[in-house]
Amino acid sequence: MNTLSRRAVLTGGALLVSGCAASVPEPVASPAPDPETVLLQRLVADKERTIALYRAHVDSGGEVLRPFLDRHLAHLTQLRSRLPQTLATVPASPSPSSSAPAQKVSLTRLRDIERKAAAQRTRDLADASASLSQLIASIGACEAAHAVALPRSL
Repeated sequence: MNTLSRRAVLTGGALLVSGCAASVPEPVASPAPDPETVLLQRLVADKERTIALYRAHVDSGGEVLRPFLDRHLAHLTQLRSRLPQTLATVPASPSPSSSAPAQKVSLTRLRDIERKAAAQRTRDLADASASLSQLIASIGACEAAHAVALPRSL
């Protein structure tokens, strides 16, 4: 008669359990995001906010600011073109609801946003490749020019 001893069953069970535990893969940590991709995502988000403010102003009768809006839209296109394909197709941040009343954005506020953005671009250069640095520097120069070129009143 072949009977298994209690010790044999326990030993076999322990081996079985340890074998199962050893075959469970360790959780794989997500790779750290590429710093340049993170920078591009932040730049895109900043541009989208600026565009929303200009669009609100243009839509409320400030058509004279259309060229400023158009330049920001061109910047956004260039920034998005440098994002990895999987991130470049993500839709833009939702714009303010069309049911909400259009908020008139002051020229002073736009000027301040442009100045701050231009100053931030010089700091952004530290985390960018040479080719992205060229684009960021160009965008910063345009933002600095906007701060000076915005009309004092409409």
